[in-house]
Amino acid sequence: VGRNMIINGAMNVAQRSASVTGLGATLSAYHTVDRFPIAVSTSGRLTMTQTADGPNGISANCTKFDCTTADTSIAAGEYFLFRQPFEGQNLQRIGKGVAGAQQITISFYVKANAAFTFGCELEDKDNNRNITILFDTTTDWVRKVITIPADVDDGSSPFDDDNAESLRLNIWLHAGSTYTSGTLGTSWYNRADANRAAGIDSFFSSTDNNFFITGVQMEVGPVATEFEQEDISTTLGKCQRYYAEGGLVLTNDSTARYYNNIHLPVEMKTTH
Repeated sequence: VGRNMIINGAMNVAQRSASVTGLGATLSAYHTVDRFPIAVSTSGRLTMTQTADGPNGISANCTKFDCTTADTSIAAGEYFLFRQPFEGQNLQRIGKGVAGAQQITISFYVKANAAFTFGCELEDKDNNRNITILFDTTTDWVRKVITIPADVDDGSSPFDDDNAESLRLNIWLHAGSTYTSGTLGTSWYNRADANRAAGIDSFFSSTDNNFFITGVQMEVGPVATEFEQEDISTTLGKCQRYYAEGGLVLTNDSTARYYNNIHLPVEMKTTH
């Protein structure tokens, strides 16, 4: 229990919306499934949907991207990433950057309308270290398993033990030459943008394109175990740590003054 460091990997919780159209110039934002924002800057456009088309026995739900406006003239700085951020205090089991650092195994189920090559990246936000491994799609659901080597480094790059963002899991689906003109960084390296997405295809190459993903898991060790199923109430509580659709209660104190009482379902990550 608790092997999977991903929150909402089965794509079961979508508090904001089940479908959002016209995306493409939103930079980084949440739109549908909780804990999976997209970062996108392109002249292409897409629809993002939580849809009931997951692989049998894994999840009823998945995230679907549908290209609605193609972008075949890719500017240097363009990008499209599907990602999950992690708090440093939830990553300490990895032991990154110190003696005894652990391997990490990432697994997920994907399919698309055709064969594509995309990239799976871990982005160390504390220490500016990255690694990217390419993967291919088919028109059927296939589980992809990617084992990331331990990053022992020189002892200078552990994750901070706090609630700030220390790591991102990025799925690269589109990128311009700023991110593709170098040599793909398939082992941990000090960040160089040109190496982050070298060799990937573009999701925006045609309005025929779609991409589906679910069953996302990240665990310690060199082996991908069976996707960890989780009760929906547990997943929802984890998601509500970062975002909650709350109830607003107006209370009259008998002097014609009203107070707003916001009832939070769980203790949240930060105060504002």
